[in-house]
Amino acid sequence: MIRAYKFLIRPTVRQEQALGEMLRDHCSLYNGALQERRDAYRHVSRTSIKYGMQSAQLKEIRAFDVERQGRWSFSSQQATLRRLDKAMQAFFRRVKPGETPGYPRFRGVSWFDTVDFPKDGDGCRWDVTPHDPVTRVRFQGVGCVKVNQHRPVAGKVKTVSVKREGRKWFVVLTAEQGQPEPLAEAGDVVGIDMGIANFLADSHGNFVANPRHGQKASAKLEAAQQALSKFPRVRRDKRTANHRRAVEKVAELHRKVRRQRLDHAHKTALTLVRGHDFVAHEDLEIRNMSRSPAPKPDPDKPGAFLPNGAASQAGLTRSIADAGWGVFLTILHAKAESAGREVIAVDPRNTSRECPKCGHAAKENRPTQEKFHCVSCGHTAHADTVGAVNVLRAGLVRREAQPA
Repeated sequence: MIRAYKFLIRPTVRQEQALGEMLRDHCSLYNGALQERRDAYRHVSRTSIKYGMQSAQLKEIRAFDVERQGRWSFSSQQATLRRLDKAMQAFFRRVKPGETPGYPRFRGVSWFDTVDFPKDGDGCRWDVTPHDPVTRVRFQGVGCVKVNQHRPVAGKVKTVSVKREGRKWFVVLTAEQGQPEPLAEAGDVVGIDMGIANFLADSHGNFVANPRHGQKASAKLEAAQQALSKFPRVRRDKRTANHRRAVEKVAELHRKVRRQRLDHAHKTALTLVRGHDFVAHEDLEIRNMSRSPAPKPDPDKPGAFLPNGAASQAGLTRSIADAGWGVFLTILHAKAESAGREVIAVDPRNTSRECPKCGHAAKENRPTQEKFHCVSCGHTAHADTVGAVNVLRAGLVRREAQPA
């Protein structure tokens, strides 16, 4: 299996300058390759340029611009071209079924924050010397950079990436490992129902509160964004120091919320994995749940529109994004795989409307958001707990039906 590690690195002033130049030159390569694709499609009889054609030009580009493109790793530049190729493929893949995705855009220097090295030892080197207490990572054109390694790396390092987040720099490793030893059996199974009022409810009647990190930080974010909006929009090289500080403050607040959301997701998933051998959850279509409703033109008034519930949907979308369901489910599956646990997603339809006692399913069974009252047998319970019980039953049925 493949596991990722992320460590803070501490470059010197000159190394930080070189890392910034590396990002700048890879960004320039990305934008140039995108411009070439756009021009070829528009002006040369709709010709499509592929990754192989652009990768073959790298040797000439490096020879022509030795001081900028020629000083960096050839493999990392190929990885940058592959990133563009994946963006183009994703665009056309969404166009075919009739969607309207945005065309891949040019990247500003402040929006290009990662350089990938596809193989350890090719343009980079993860260096762990047994007799040296300081871990270092070497990048071509930068040198050996100190790493704040807070935990050991198990397995063979496969890929290395350098990433900038605000004023901090990180190295991201992927290591190939054998299958880890599974945890001891817990002797329990659980179903979970995810929501907004509570982050999740389990089939045992327990609840995990929704921390609402984004909502708690909204006042500070609003103040920081209002302070930023007072500055006129000018070119990056003409921005003042106060403007740069205002931008960094908004970005740092967003990063803090993201870290808090990830921390909560990791801790909640770890508790579920350690305490249960089997976890069932709803197979939520989060993208569809967050989609804005289509406008409704008013047939009697040209140019006017009828109410379509966009305001209430916007509030629900913000709450779903703040809860971070998708991130949590991704982490839950990854931790379950490492621990030898089983996680199954089930169809969420009618899980909160079906009575766990008599099996009667009706909309009237859930008179309020929290209350469940079966109109057939009179069973009452918390609606989220009922949903978690039904999710667990459906998950167990699906597990038994799966071929061995």
